[in-house]
Amino acid sequence: MLDYEEELKKFKPSLEVENIEDAVYQEDLSDMTDLLKQVMEQSNK
Repeated sequence: MLDYEEELKKFKPSLEVENIEDAVYQEDLSDMTDLLKQVMEQSNK
C-alpha cells in the first residue's frame, strides 16, 4: 500500500513547468474573447 505522506515528501516539481509558466505569462496569447471580437469585426465589414 502507498504511504502518501512519504510520497509527498519525495515530490519535486519539474523545473520545466516553471519555465513554461513564465513563457506563457510573457506572451500575449489570444483567448476566446479576442477571437470572437475578430470574427465579429470581420463579419461587420
